[in-house]
Amino acid sequence: SDDYFHEIFLDLPFSESIHILYLHPSKTSPFIRHVVATLLGFYLALFCFGWYALHFLVQSGLAYGVMIFTGVEHMHKYCFVVTLGYLSFCQVTRVYVFDYGMYSADFTGPMMVITQKITSLAFEIHDGMKMPSLLEYLSYNCNFMGILAGPTCSYNDYVAFIEGRCYEPKHLESNGKENGKFKQSDPSPKRDVIQKVCTCALSLMVYLVIYTACPTERVIDDTFMASNPFYIQVLYLYISMLALRPKYYFVWTLADAINNAAGFGFNGYNTDGTPKWDRISNLRILNIEFATSFKMFLDNWNIQTALWLKRVCYERCPYNPTAATFLLSAIWHGAYPGYYLTFITGIVVTMAARAVRHNVRQHFLGSATLKLIYDMITWFSTQMAICYTVVPFVLLAVGPSLKFYRSVMRLH
Repeated sequence: SDDYFHEIFLDLPFSESIHILYLHPSKTSPFIRHVVATLLGFYLALFCFGWYALHFLVQSGLAYGVMIFTGVEHMHKYCFVVTLGYLSFCQVTRVYVFDYGMYSADFTGPMMVITQKITSLAFEIHDGMKMPSLLEYLSYNCNFMGILAGPTCSYNDYVAFIEGRCYEPKHLESNGKENGKFKQSDPSPKRDVIQKVCTCALSLMVYLVIYTACPTERVIDDTFMASNPFYIQVLYLYISMLALRPKYYFVWTLADAINNAAGFGFNGYNTDGTPKWDRISNLRILNIEFATSFKMFLDNWNIQTALWLKRVCYERCPYNPTAATFLLSAIWHGAYPGYYLTFITGIVVTMAARAVRHNVRQHFLGSATLKLIYDMITWFSTQMAICYTVVPFVLLAVGPSLKFYRSVMRLH
């Protein structure tokens, strides 16, 4: 929601000053880092959502109880049902009892990320990982870097960050240890954080200026449809979707910057020796905007959620994993009918895109010119498919979504 912009900004000043300058692993124990990360996370949650933040504790507590009292063999399944069920209950009550269609501060947003973390952890424990302590578990779920907008991450990656092991092995090879503790010559995230904050500013400006002038809802306005030809309506729809995406670029890039500022997200070094801070990045903007296939778009959009869906559903579902993954994504997103229309459409588009690629692509690989023509056609087709698929996600309700579908059919 738009209010999320203001909430996430609250995180940024805390991150670098506390975790890098004052709570570096060379100065404090993992226990202290866990405690501070958890308490600050609860404070931010209470500040932004009030007593609704108790849902975060209830959801985490229920799942931890399941982990303790059920066997490892079936624990992941029970955790999955309980956690996703509680999230769905909160989403349904928020939508249909309190404020349908309203984008006030949505307490179920953080619960979506917590759901990912709990279920990922449960599957990791099922696959042989050690059960975390209650403090480690709460720190992983509710730390201040990710409590508002994530992104989700591997439990092992998070613990490595808390314990100061996230820069190994190159850090140790070049710097070694001093008196059993890490030297404070870790790779700096400052350059990447500045770049990401600048990306946030640009994304926010594009969204506020262009999308405000070109809202998606206008595509189903009777006057707009009657007074504009087909190509203008298509161009408008593309511009509207193009201007909508920076809203998500802003949130996910700022969340990534906050984690980087705290020292989390290091992913090795580039070939020129500069550090990479993209371990928990959630998107690749250029790959999204120039995607030449539906799959390429999805692989670079909300990356950590895509990895979660792959780990807990796609790789484990014995029957039609593609459809099951899209359906799980719809349930996880919430109770608005538009979400289900979008993801059901996504199943059809994915299947069609696979078939076209399998049967057509090889005919365009004979020369660079043919390949360029193929890329241009598939880029345009991908953008149109994304627009068609995503509109119900924006419109939310059944009536407006069906009106959009009927308008598209009339245009054809």
